[in-house]
Amino acid sequence: MVMKYRIFIILGMILQIFISSEYLPKSDAFAYQDTLDKIKSRGVITWGFDAEGGAPYVFHDPAHPAKLIGFEVEIVEAIARELGVKVQFFQNAWDSILLSLRRGDFDIALNGIEITPERVQTALFTRPYYAYTEQIVARASDNRINRLEDLHGKKVGTLYNTEAKRLLEEMGDVAVSIYSGQVEPFKDLSLNRIDAVLVDLPIAAYYAMPNPQLRMVGSPVGEGYYGIALRKEDTALAEELNKITEKLLRTGELKRIYSRWGLWNVAQEKLFFHEGLLQQYTESPPSVSETMPVGVTRFLPTLFKGALVTIGISLLSMMLAVTLGLLLAIMRLYGNKWFQMISTAYIEIYRGTPLLIQLYILYYGMPNIGVSLSAFAAAILGLGMNYAAYEAEIYRAGIQAIHKGQTEAALSLGMSRRLTLKRVILPQALRIAIPPMTNDFIALFKDSSLVSVIAITELTKSYGILAAASMDFFKLGIITALLYFGMSYPLSRYARKWEKKLTSHDRNL
Repeated sequence: MVMKYRIFIILGMILQIFISSEYLPKSDAFAYQDTLDKIKSRGVITWGFDAEGGAPYVFHDPAHPAKLIGFEVEIVEAIARELGVKVQFFQNAWDSILLSLRRGDFDIALNGIEITPERVQTALFTRPYYAYTEQIVARASDNRINRLEDLHGKKVGTLYNTEAKRLLEEMGDVAVSIYSGQVEPFKDLSLNRIDAVLVDLPIAAYYAMPNPQLRMVGSPVGEGYYGIALRKEDTALAEELNKITEKLLRTGELKRIYSRWGLWNVAQEKLFFHEGLLQQYTESPPSVSETMPVGVTRFLPTLFKGALVTIGISLLSMMLAVTLGLLLAIMRLYGNKWFQMISTAYIEIYRGTPLLIQLYILYYGMPNIGVSLSAFAAAILGLGMNYAAYEAEIYRAGIQAIHKGQTEAALSLGMSRRLTLKRVILPQALRIAIPPMTNDFIALFKDSSLVSVIAITELTKSYGILAAASMDFFKLGIITALLYFGMSYPLSRYARKWEKKLTSHDRNL
């Protein structure tokens, strides 16, 4: 018994080490000095962003895909011009952009990064370059939503790690759907999958205003500021960028940029009176409780909730894969010519195309032909139908491994082919198929992370959201990996036990 649970004791000890080390002093392993001098000496400023985030910030020009456009592209080019240097672009995932900045992958991060107390603890921000508000978007045909209070009890889409998400969660009774990209929530809103979208005004203006199916609801709510993020030690660079931003404001260049993109509004006038905007973070430092590192135990409930979603999706998907895979295998081995062709085509198509593309087609493509699936149903169907192709090949190999003499013997005893398959062939083939089936199930657990692209917050997505918010990718990553291991290891042990039981049963016959 002790040997059986030794692995879990070891995992518990590892988890305790990471949790107990949360409050140990941390050394800054990302120290870079004299960044401003380096930029001027090499004649290049490196800018980190995520073009996948979309318009109107920074994105690829549809007419010239190799070219980046957006109001932030114009801002960075203006800054580079004032510095007398060129711009070098650095594509980076948005949720890890501040971590990459600390690593020294680029000099500045500018990508609609909201200045928040949490981010100020890990990065140095320049004075704001844009004042944003949150905008509600609803369907043009839906008159139920006319103000923020009308979102109570509704299903609302937003982007992760944003002020809009925090605002919705504070309301308490709003079902929040979290998206990685800016296009997806508006598409789901058009398809009646959600009731409304709450995002920063620049995003809402770009995607909702030209769409006759959508309408911007009421006046913008909330208020915040975008700033250029730097490493904590880059104070000289921050001072220089503040001077440049001030100049761009006073000369009216920022206003011209924003006007070209339809982003200039009354809120931007506050940028001229910026002296007090960041005083709450600079002159009044956060309290001790705010600056203390947040224990990872605080995030465990959210990770456990994500793990439950992962388990549910994986179990249901595997049930579909096992059932459909067995049907495909039987069709290929015992069906007529047409059944064999259908089965073979299904297996080859699903094995030869990426699971991610299959999920996109199911969730975002099928509505084009009149079939609209919920995110949960699309996740189960996508994973189940994909893995059914692999299960079918496993069953086919297991069935063909049974000597054909057993089939002939069963038929000679008067058993039908169906009864022979059920009583003689499949039980023996199952024993052969258990090890690869288990491997597939474990792989499915990990592949379930792909369903986050269709607005499902499973374990990996929960980790990404929490890690980006806390900047603790390492400890939370270890805990998430241990949760995945904790879900898959008992399965592999049970499968080995079941295999031994079947083997001993065969020997006793």
